[in-house]
Amino acid sequence: MSTKPAASSGAVLSNIEIAQQAKMRPVVPLGLERLGIPAESLEPYGHYKAKVSLDFLAGLMDRPDGKLILMTAISPTPAGEGKTTTTVGLGDGLNLLGKKAMVCLREPALGPVFGVKGGAAGGGYAQVVPMEDINLHFTGDFAAIALANNLLAAIIDNHIYHGNALGFDVRRITWRRVVDVNDRALRQIVVGLGGTANGVPREDGFDIVVASEVMAILCLASSLVDLKERLGRIVVGYRADGQPILARDLKAHGAMTVLLKTALAPNLVQTLENNPAFIHGGPFANIAHGCNSVIATRAALKLADYVVTEAGFGADLGAEKFVDIKCRKAGLRPSAAVIVATVRALKYHGGVALPDLKKEDLAALGRGMVNLERHIDNVRNVYGLPCAVAINRRAEDTEAEIAALIERLSPLGVRVVPATHFAEGGRGALELAREVVRMCEEPSRFKFVYEDAATLWDKMKAIATRVYRAGDITADAKVRARIQQLQDSGYGHYPVCVAKTQYSFSTDPKRLGAPADHVVNIREVRLAAGAEFIIMICGDIMTMPGLPKVPAADSIDVDAAGRITGLF
Repeated sequence: MSTKPAASSGAVLSNIEIAQQAKMRPVVPLGLERLGIPAESLEPYGHYKAKVSLDFLAGLMDRPDGKLILMTAISPTPAGEGKTTTTVGLGDGLNLLGKKAMVCLREPALGPVFGVKGGAAGGGYAQVVPMEDINLHFTGDFAAIALANNLLAAIIDNHIYHGNALGFDVRRITWRRVVDVNDRALRQIVVGLGGTANGVPREDGFDIVVASEVMAILCLASSLVDLKERLGRIVVGYRADGQPILARDLKAHGAMTVLLKTALAPNLVQTLENNPAFIHGGPFANIAHGCNSVIATRAALKLADYVVTEAGFGADLGAEKFVDIKCRKAGLRPSAAVIVATVRALKYHGGVALPDLKKEDLAALGRGMVNLERHIDNVRNVYGLPCAVAINRRAEDTEAEIAALIERLSPLGVRVVPATHFAEGGRGALELAREVVRMCEEPSRFKFVYEDAATLWDKMKAIATRVYRAGDITADAKVRARIQQLQDSGYGHYPVCVAKTQYSFSTDPKRLGAPADHVVNIREVRLAAGAEFIIMICGDIMTMPGLPKVPAADSIDVDAAGRITGLF
């Protein structure tokens, strides 16, 4: 649905123009009045964003938890779904109902902001602000993560240069450098060229910051002590005899923790309707675990009665990792889930090309609804959560299309709630908020996809067959041997983090809808010993994205008065 028109000209406002007109409250009185956070427990970054003291948050742990609501979505499409927008709209709607509610989101990565995906502050009249700060450098968390990651990389090469006392096999160094920009030229590189003064030549490469294990560790750590211990457990390479070398063997984890000390504290901001929000951490859901930080979510549950948090991409990726990694490790138990869809995106899954999505097409909508039905089945029957479907309405959606959606899903016992929060803010999500409150009173049957005791291979197979509806999983002899080696080395109790395309249940991004009986091939396996999960890389997914032919950076600019334009 279109945003509200500007009062003077009748022009439709962009997301950034709406955000620039926001009347924000200073963050310190907001934190005190809405959440009871004293001024001395907030470290302001300007007037409208602040870090919350870890000492203050530690004192909240005896309080009861509020209700945790997971926001997830159908398999994403170029047509857009609006998961973050719906998260913010639902949070505002719950507050309008008189509930004490917060939203917990991830921080945007600069790679997508200047590349193709865009920001992560919501849209229209369901945004978190200050939008420009959030989508750009924010409070410096990502810079700290990059520094900690690259400090470890520099220490590794410095150690080798000065004699290699730990016995690194330079062919088996697994730690990569990171940068927060999409740069395909850095995926595979050679370092150490130029003679002996520059170190030992070896193959290396860059990932994007959000794919770093340091990002995952920061988002899963429960305290500063836990953060340091996890950083120390990072496996950075191997000796010639196959024995792992850890970050603590290099005495790097203490300095890394120093760089991350401030970044570990959650960031407090607000919605356009001046409701409090935590934005903290930002791992991708197709190449990492895709959830905001455990510290922020736990804190919000102590400070509010309802907490709405999103997991990245669709319910097969982000929601599965939210369940099997974040909830498993942090002891979280969500009360309900919301699956976001748009009529446009469902028609795209039904075979309609992007230029034709504004036209009514009930047949294509019917074909595309199989994707939504698959996600509903997973959320209800695999994860055991009551769920509703939020239709993020657009101006071109017809009444016949909405009616067809409701009629098709009615036999499933799932409420379909059209929502207009993009154009109307919290008022447009009131009915969705009422449904969420109702669902939170239902008994929970929450469950994991697999048991801790299952082997790594069986965990991967459970995800592929139960969630993706694959017929089987495969891997070549080298990958199978690596999985068995990790199992035999004591890592078999770790959960599995699948890296694959977000656009399909399969590993082929072009297979839309709800493909079944396909085969998931495991291309590579990585150990994230500090984050405590095993990454299974499937299909052609990359841990360093590239820029599109026309990146978003082409449209982003700033005028002589410092006013930013083109940022969504």
